Amino acid sequence: MTMHCFVTGTDTGVGKTLVSSAMLSSFAASGLRAVGMKPVAAGLDLIDGTWRNDDVERLQAAGNVEAPLALRCPCLLRAPMAPHLAAQDEGVRIGLQPLLSAYAQLARQADAVIVEGVGGFRVPLADDFDSADLAVALGLPVVLVVGLRLGCLNHALLTAEAIRARGLVLAGWVGSAIDPRMLAFDDNLQTLRARLDAPLLGVVPHLASPEAALAARHLDLRALRSTAALAA
Repeated sequence: MTMHCFVTGTDTGVGKTLVSSAMLSSFAASGLRAVGMKPVAAGLDLIDGTWRNDDVERLQAAGNVEAPLALRCPCLLRAPMAPHLAAQDEGVRIGLQPLLSAYAQLARQADAVIVEGVGGFRVPLADDFDSADLAVALGLPVVLVVGLRLGCLNHALLTAEAIRARGLVLAGWVGSAIDPRMLAFDDNLQTLRARLDAPLLGVVPHLASPEAALAARHLDLRALRSTAALAA
């Protein structure tokens, strides 16, 4: 069984990388060959003479498949800004086909490819396409990470609507407690459970140490394993 999926979020900074890494950790622990992919990453740090992106590094550490950086992240951009603007700043253009080609090569090497999107669901990548278009081109089931804070109901419902409007399967969602002081936490969670019409795969609490293995303890991915679309 293959478990490839596309992970998106209600916004930037909602815990997509932590959830994606937790999924990879869980799949790897179950014996699957698991690898993470961040097709586009904006924001690099120069470490020991090498430009590195923290999200890409965390995904690599959580999986168990060795793959070259050119496949795991075909488009690395230095400036921490909207990808199409960062690309303009470097005089490059983000193309769809190289991203799809890299994914296809990873999918031949792994049972589970977790493709983490950038920012929210509709982040511009170039003048003629955005991250939603990438999700459609990949054709993968989507896991939505909901940043649990004030405003999350509207953001989550609009994102779910946009996902389904493009004919994609919302295979499940994960609550990410990014605001530990959120009022009416349980009530908001229950509202989301009632209205998103997709399996809740878990709620990741606000962790002092946001490690993949720790976050994985709060996920139940059995609903993904039983989703027919994921076995395609």
